[in-house]
Amino acid sequence: MTTGGKPVPGFAWPEALCAPVRSLPAHNRLWIALSGGLDSTLLLHVAACCFPRSPDLRAVHVNHQLQVNSEQSEQFCRRVCEALGIELLVRRVDVRAERAEGGAGGIEEAARHARYAAFEEILESGDLLLMAHHADDQAETVLFRLLRGTGVRGLAGMPRERSLGAGRLVRPLLEFDRARLSQWANEAGLEWVEDPSNADERFDRNFLRQTILPELKERWPGLNARLRHTAAACDEQVALTDRLAEIQWRGCAPDRRHLSIGHLAKLSLAEQKNLLRWWIRTSGYQQPSIGDWRQVISDLIHAREDAEPELRGAGFALRRFRGGIYLVPDQPEPETTSAELLPGESLCWGRWRIRLLPAGDQKQPPPAIRVSTRQGGERFHPVPEGPGKLVKKWLQEQGIPPWERPRIPLVFSRDGDEETLIAIGDLWCSGQYSGGAPAAGWRLIVERDCD
Repeated sequence: MTTGGKPVPGFAWPEALCAPVRSLPAHNRLWIALSGGLDSTLLLHVAACCFPRSPDLRAVHVNHQLQVNSEQSEQFCRRVCEALGIELLVRRVDVRAERAEGGAGGIEEAARHARYAAFEEILESGDLLLMAHHADDQAETVLFRLLRGTGVRGLAGMPRERSLGAGRLVRPLLEFDRARLSQWANEAGLEWVEDPSNADERFDRNFLRQTILPELKERWPGLNARLRHTAAACDEQVALTDRLAEIQWRGCAPDRRHLSIGHLAKLSLAEQKNLLRWWIRTSGYQQPSIGDWRQVISDLIHAREDAEPELRGAGFALRRFRGGIYLVPDQPEPETTSAELLPGESLCWGRWRIRLLPAGDQKQPPPAIRVSTRQGGERFHPVPEGPGKLVKKWLQEQGIPPWERPRIPLVFSRDGDEETLIAIGDLWCSGQYSGGAPAAGWRLIVERDCD
């Protein structure tokens, strides 16, 4: 344990340090991410000063169970929170087990993912989580990402504020150098716990922090400010490119479900890449690692009409169909069995919810209803008394993408040994079971997106 000296009763924290904490956005609960290190311990004390005896101020400690002093750090966090009268939530995570299950990156990355996953679990709507990242952390992040070959978005560094789970993450100390925070912590007589892994230069970030950045700061004393300005300039560029993509999306996505290949082809390669990346990111997916965007985009735009090019990413694929590019989430295999639909009950079938409800005060008994997927050869009458049509051909005529067709539920009514197709997903429903006064006396409701 490291100490800054004897605790100073009633120490007055500088207003410059308190101001960004007092000016936080409106919130319900305020969480402090507490590791036990100097920075988070200082932030906890400042928050306790700014919001004295607030029942909504809480701390969360994530014990990664990796360091020899992990128990010491956890116990220290318990003691300091008890002394301040702040409720502490401790979450233990098994980083090595998660990494063994196939997580990408090293142990540092696995620990980070586990930590943020724990934060997301506890945050509710209206909650804020404060993290104690400072100007040195920002400089380290920008330089680290530069060396990894990241783009402008990565060079924008850590944002001061962003969404996290149901709540928001805020970093109120980004403007302060660590040396300044250390000075204040020592003046206040704070105690904290040192992480022994911070001295291990086998980790890239530690190598930058311990060896490279001190040399750079000696040559360029204002390094943190320079890198902060670089990050701010990159952040502005990111905002502009996002705005451009949003504007071009409106022109290239007439139904907001797919991109028109004709419109996309009129954009420059840089605009095409920017738009596709924006679409993937705002849909909630990670950017796939692509070496040659020119070839990928060329395949999507210029492929033969009967070709099926696709760009696969983690949890999704970009696919082409009839002059459009679709972002298709990964889905489980289609249902292959049948299910009976009981009156008044809700049947989840893949991503559909299906219900059979009585219409009015009718006395007719409920029909026998079976739900299945297309097996081949199914026919129906789109228009009463009109000619019959194959479901397969009708779906093609409706422009339903081929990856959706096997998952669409088909609903049949059964009378003895006779079955009649009465609904095709939410695309078509027989007038016998729809409308204001369905002739069958029962109303069939088929909705997408079953939870």
